[in-house]
Amino acid sequence: MSDVVTGTLAQVAAALRAKQLSSVELTRTVLARVDAAQGALNAFVTVDAEGALAQARAADTALARGNAPPLAGVPIAHKDVIMTAGLKTTCGSRMLSNFTAPYDAFVAEGLKNAGTVLIGKTNMDEFAMGSSNETSYFGAVRNPWNTEYVPGGSSGGSAAAVSARLVPGATGTDTGGSIRQPASLSGICGLKPTYGVCSRYGLIAFASSLDTPGMFARTAEDCGLMLNAMAGHDERDSTSLDRAREDYTRDLTVSLDGLRIGLPAEYFGSGIDPDVAAAVEAALAEFRRLGATTVDIALPNVNLSVPVYYVIAPAEASSNLSRFDGVRYGHRAEKYTDLMDMYKKSRAEGFGAEVKRRILVGTYVLSHGYYDAYYLKAQQVRRLIAGDFQRAYEKCDVIMGPTAPSPAFKIGAKTDDPVQMYLNDIFTVAGNLTGAPAMSIPCGFDRVGLPIGLQVQGNYFTEAKILNVAHRYQQATDWHQRAPRGTA
Repeated sequence: MSDVVTGTLAQVAAALRAKQLSSVELTRTVLARVDAAQGALNAFVTVDAEGALAQARAADTALARGNAPPLAGVPIAHKDVIMTAGLKTTCGSRMLSNFTAPYDAFVAEGLKNAGTVLIGKTNMDEFAMGSSNETSYFGAVRNPWNTEYVPGGSSGGSAAAVSARLVPGATGTDTGGSIRQPASLSGICGLKPTYGVCSRYGLIAFASSLDTPGMFARTAEDCGLMLNAMAGHDERDSTSLDRAREDYTRDLTVSLDGLRIGLPAEYFGSGIDPDVAAAVEAALAEFRRLGATTVDIALPNVNLSVPVYYVIAPAEASSNLSRFDGVRYGHRAEKYTDLMDMYKKSRAEGFGAEVKRRILVGTYVLSHGYYDAYYLKAQQVRRLIAGDFQRAYEKCDVIMGPTAPSPAFKIGAKTDDPVQMYLNDIFTVAGNLTGAPAMSIPCGFDRVGLPIGLQVQGNYFTEAKILNVAHRYQQATDWHQRAPRGTA
């Protein structure tokens, strides 16, 4: 039983189909593990025991009939920015602390149709703004490998839940690295698909041209299984791409002979922790043993990704978050004199410091006299960065490098220095500016036992190739099998 509970998503699904245990038995055990870990990790905002057991009973019925969907009975969790009908969706904010979602997001609906059992909603940086999961109104999430350290953000609750073996898979969203960076710091896999492959319908917006739903799991295979359920066209989302469905696990076992791995000089310069550099070099050596070759490439404008991102993302956030005014839903101040006073007090009370900072920056760069100098210029440089990647893919099949410049840092270490916090995303934000897919996979540990991640980036719609590359690496190594102490 314990082996199944802490198994991968694929292993859990197979055990349920083989009748090694029932989904109800599994769900009860998972709920108990979540409850036991909550005090130490603070990974969840909402746990829906009653709803989860009802879904588990339905899964057991479908499994008994032999007509169960592919992930029937498998427990998962959703990041609390993804709408789930009848459950609170808080975005980690006081502004939405009592908001109950009236409908399911597209990706939540897809996973529900695949038969998964929703355990609950995971903690996150407020409105997905953060790199450490310390900005949540509900308190910081803690890293299962060492609870004095951050798990990464903004999807830190999902990352911690999967890393601690509480659930085999969880959703996240990636606006500037918010899946890949916490996957790296928490020692698991995290995939950001191509923008538009997974519909944003029902995803509470931070930056509309950057937000991308994705997933966390222990293996590349599990990420592919989740993506099969989450991907698809949705007419309700104008940015959703109308593409034929595909099986993202179809190429997992393809040989890596002849694979060309691009190594940008810009990813291997100064500022990278020595343990991270050593782990990435060892991973590249393993890929060479598996038949791949490495080629030097240049991304001359990629160093501008962080400043470009921190103009575009706050600008879009300023627009998107204007809807939270205390009128229709969300927090409303108890005392106010008139409508304008209600707006001001509701927003002042409802939003935390980081959200206010980004709203102010975004409003500034969109204001008259500054739009051309900042926002328009950032969009132009965004196109230059995308062009660099397209030229690079003429020479290589995938691009590799560190996911984050350092392993996890201690809680509170960077909260007083927003710029240093923003630089945690230096290797990930380009993937959102271009919209291309990218993944983080575990590739080692630092000297004190904290995980290190390798980022694998690909051209548009190459998720199956990225998953193939990651899977073959995981067949040859065991980094993804390592578990935090006390979680097995």
